[in-house]
Amino acid sequence: MRSCHVLVLCLLTFFIGCAKKESSQDLREKTADATAEMKRDAKAVASGIREGWDRDKPLDLNSASRDQLLSLPGLTNDEADQIIAGRPHKVPDELVGRRILTKSEYDKISDRITAR
Repeated sequence: MRSCHVLVLCLLTFFIGCAKKESSQDLREKTADATAEMKRDAKAVASGIREGWDRDKPLDLNSASRDQLLSLPGLTNDEADQIIAGRPHKVPDELVGRRILTKSEYDKISDRITAR
């Protein structure tokens, strides 16, 4: 029984002695890396939340960028350019009256646009 205790004690001492001890500099570097990764992840989450909020808001025809206008379903480059050239718009359905969009094209995006 005593030899079993001695063997366990020797093995424990061996494993503790072989364990790599990290320097404080290594620990600081790992902490800095982990912090930077968490910061990047937090920015990505915030960006996703912001995008989700913006997706639910109607797009203002008078301030939307060309890329934002092109994100509307079925809108072409020429139509986006005509919307921008025709600013300011008083109401969204002017796009039909000015013959920028057909009524059916307008109906597809009418709930996603506004004119402020």
